[in-house]
Order: sequence, then structure tokens, then C-alpha cells
Amino acid sequence: MDILAEATRLKALGNDVISMAVGQPAHPAPTAARAAAARALEVGRLGYTDALGLKSLRTAIAARYRTRYGLDLDPQRVAVTTGSSAGFNLAFLQLFNPGDLVVITRPGYPAYRNILAALGLKVVEIAVGAETGHALTPSAIEAAERDAGARVAGVLIASPANPTGAVHDREAIAALDAWCADRGVAFISDEIYHGLTWSGEEVTALSVSDRAVVINSFSKYFCMTGWRIGWMVLPEDLVRPVECLAQSLYISPPELSQIAAEAALTGTAEMDAVCAGYRQNRTLLAERLPALGLPFAAPMDGAFYAWVDASGHTNDSMAFAHQMLADIHVAATPGRDFDPVDGARYMRFSYAGSHDEMKTALDRLEGWLGRR
Repeated sequence: MDILAEATRLKALGNDVISMAVGQPAHPAPTAARAAAARALEVGRLGYTDALGLKSLRTAIAARYRTRYGLDLDPQRVAVTTGSSAGFNLAFLQLFNPGDLVVITRPGYPAYRNILAALGLKVVEIAVGAETGHALTPSAIEAAERDAGARVAGVLIASPANPTGAVHDREAIAALDAWCADRGVAFISDEIYHGLTWSGEEVTALSVSDRAVVINSFSKYFCMTGWRIGWMVLPEDLVRPVECLAQSLYISPPELSQIAAEAALTGTAEMDAVCAGYRQNRTLLAERLPALGLPFAAPMDGAFYAWVDASGHTNDSMAFAHQMLADIHVAATPGRDFDPVDGARYMRFSYAGSHDEMKTALDRLEGWLGRR
């Protein structure tokens, strides 16, 4: 966020800044979503909804699981949330008690660690890499328990993952779910990058488990970051407790965003065309970043990020990112937040922008590294 703030400041001064720093699609929300929101604003009467969201939206989300994954999902298990962030808050508050140990991967999305810590939970970060297929394994969790001298209360995975783009396959997800079920451990699956899987099978935890808490969002595939609208799929016994908690914390998700989100679900053809652009960008980065001495530290199997090893150029990726932004006005994300142990040697490049922006950014980077 410091890099983003500096990029915004430089842009406000009239500089031609290209951001490869944040996971924000360059494309706007689907046309159908924007049209539905405009109609709602014309009517003008927007207010509170049910805490778990509009019935029609919950039904439409459930229908998406049928068309995309072949799952017959009860809409009553769907909870619409104010972005996936609210979903994580609700899940953590409902499933855990202060002092509980919760497992996440390293590298991983830093907000997991920060939210868990803010709620008084203990974070257990388990390193994942090529030797584990960049996936979490039950044996690694058991080793972490031995090191901690305590049992974990919850396991959180993201597939596809931020920042690595790694994808857990069906076997890996099923193994984690079975391990958690045997021990009464909560299993949370972050699936906000579903729809953006480039290699391998895209598997929802719901296809192997009725116990998993699944969190998703309209932010990434549907390009609706600023609308702050997401959803959870809950086991039946957690629906009412989460509803009561959501009523107190949020009252309800914004009605305007819910209306737009329901319409967005009809705009998948438009979004698939956007995804074709991400594929083109992915191919470009796959060709050029290693040639610039920035080899991949994880496969770009999903999401829209390249996680690269920058140790050939720096042992301080934060300073490297600041200097790159200052010198050539290209913003990328240093690895420290994603990996507080080894992150100083890694960088994350987002390829969610336009293809022309990606080409220009890489040209600037090539010239800059050549001068260094």
C-alpha cells in the first residue's frame, strides 16, 4: 500500500505511472452490472436488505455453482458479504476463540495474518514451495503443531493463491478437508480468483466437502473491486450464527452493489473476453521476466500475478520497488508483506492491466535494469 500511495502521488503530479502493484482489474464491471445499477439509482430507493443478502442474488450465486461446478447448492447456505474482507471477519469471529492457532501459507495474502492477529488469534505460517507443489499438506501442518506445542483450530488456503498463483488440485483439497474433519479443525477456502485459473482443474472445496467455509468475491473475475461485494458458502449449522453476527457488524451488504452483482452473473461472456487479455499478458510476462533476471518462484497457474525471485538484482525488494517507481514510474509489489521471512528477495508483478501497459512497463524495466 505504501508503493500504491507513492504511485498515486506521482500520477497526480502528471507522471505516466504504470501500476503492476495491485490486484485490481483494468476493465470496469460488466456492462449488465453497470446498467442494473443505473436503473436502481433512477428509482432511488435503496436501503437495508436481509443481513445475508437479497434472496434473488443468493439464488443466482447458488445457480452459478450448478453451471460452473455441477453442484446442487442450497441458496440458504449462501451469505452475501461486504466484499470478501467481511467474509473473513465473519468466518474468523464465528469459528475461532482468542488464542486459537490458525494455519496459513507463506507466502500468502498479508491481510489474513493481520486480521487474524487483530482478532487475538495466533497465526501459524507454513512455508510452501516447489517441493509441495506450492500447496499446503497435512504433514506440514502436523510438523507445525509439533513446533508450536499446540493443536491448530483452523486451516485457511487460497486457490488460486495470491501472490504465487499456485492452485491446489482436487487431491490436495480433499486431503486437507479429510485431515480437518478427523480433528474437528475448521477448513476455510478462499476462492476469490476462481474464473482465473490457467493451468489444471479449478476445484471448489464444496465439491469435496460440506464442512468447508468457502469465501468468494465479485472483485476479481467480475472486475468489481470498488463495489465491495462478495459471498460465503457456509455449512448449514453456521448459517444462522453468521447471520446474527452479520446483522450486528454490517446490518447488510449495500443494496446497490447486490443489484449490480446479480446482473454481473449474466455477464460471463464479457468477463471471459477480459480473461483472454490476462492470458495474453501472462504469456508476455512468462517470456520477458526471466530474460530480465527475474525468474519465476512459483507457477502462474492462476490469478493474475507473477511471483519472481529478484535476488539477482537486490536483497531488499522494498528498496528495489521504491527505486523502480522513482526512476521509471513502474509500480510493483515487494515481497515482504507476503512473506515476512524470505520476502526481501521476491517481487510480485500484477498483469491485470492492459496489454499495451504491460509491454511499456517491461520495456522500461529492461532499460532500467540494463543501466543498473
